[in-house]
Amino acid sequence: MTGTRDEPVVIVGAGMAGYALAKELRRRECSRPITLVTADSGRAYSKPMLSNALAQRRTAAALESASAAALAERLQLKVMTDTQVTAIDRDARMLQTNTASVPYADLVLAIGAQPIRVPITGDAASQVVSVNDLDDYAAWRERLVAAGSDARVLVIGAGLIGCEFANDLITAGFRVTVVDPAARPLGRLAPAAVSDVLAAALASSGVDWRFGRTVRDLSTSADRTALIATLDDGTPVSVDCVLSAVGLRARVELARDAGLATGAGILVDRMLATTDPRIFALGDCAQIDGQVRPYVAPLLQAARALAATLSGVPTALELDPAPVVVKTPTCPVVVLQPAATGDAGRWVGAPDASGIRLDWRDNEGVLRGFALAGDRCAERPRLLAAVGRPATEPAEAIA
Repeated sequence: MTGTRDEPVVIVGAGMAGYALAKELRRRECSRPITLVTADSGRAYSKPMLSNALAQRRTAAALESASAAALAERLQLKVMTDTQVTAIDRDARMLQTNTASVPYADLVLAIGAQPIRVPITGDAASQVVSVNDLDDYAAWRERLVAAGSDARVLVIGAGLIGCEFANDLITAGFRVTVVDPAARPLGRLAPAAVSDVLAAALASSGVDWRFGRTVRDLSTSADRTALIATLDDGTPVSVDCVLSAVGLRARVELARDAGLATGAGILVDRMLATTDPRIFALGDCAQIDGQVRPYVAPLLQAARALAATLSGVPTALELDPAPVVVKTPTCPVVVLQPAATGDAGRWVGAPDASGIRLDWRDNEGVLRGFALAGDRCAERPRLLAAVGRPATEPAEAIA
């Protein structure tokens, strides 16, 4: 059950999820009062662009698509900027903040995720940077400019975000070293053959991979002109800047303190409702069917479904197959993981001069997923349309 057309919807968070929901509500001609509460300035921007902006020489201001004031006027909502939420009073249906109490009929938590920080010793450990929002990007870009156009940058983490930043940095002219305890990039996302193609392409562009290693210590050099990253095997790496890209952790503290069920994220059902039927969660902070899905496509699908529900049309979320796109222009990667792998199928395919295409086929030959790199990424639309149908092309099994 949700509130009536005259009762307020309060959204906590002014990231892509929060604004997407507000836009979907107004697109459905929902006239309910909307208040959006955010701890920052409320500027709208596309978060996925943060890892590809350096090579394009784009400043933080250039990435901003609209101010909070402009969106408040356009969407006919109230935006409370620079406002920290301190607690949820579920009995009174009241949001407590550092400036005021905000009543709600329905509350939506779109509070996102925060960077995971690995423990590092040393007098320069505080200089490790994470880029998770527009303000972070502005500070990171300023640091790189100060370091110089050929600065040495250490990226901690070879997952999706780490690979995207490495590609962006090397294209922008920086010297890049990437450290990761895994044996290859995209270890949790892509099959090994695809990872190998990406690793080779970025290595050819100048990325220095240090697989099977972690950063133990970050200290100022003796002459105070550089930073010395000491790896777990004792190897010193002299750098000018360090970026941590080891992943994100859903923000669950606000929900947990309010007595809502949490796990890796805030637990929600297919209606995106938490264990309180008047509180919902959306985006990077929400855990649906045991998973947190930190990608744009499921976020937008969830925003549309929740907007329908809050507009008076209860709508369960049904997620369409959505490939993960890795924005590494040197060697683009697209992966659609099968819903469940187990022993029920195998990856088939092989690299060629244009890249690599792998299909995941179940034991009946039905296409359930695919992984592409290089020019083979152009096959994504056709393969996505073919998912769920028997494959018609023979391919060499690789796993």
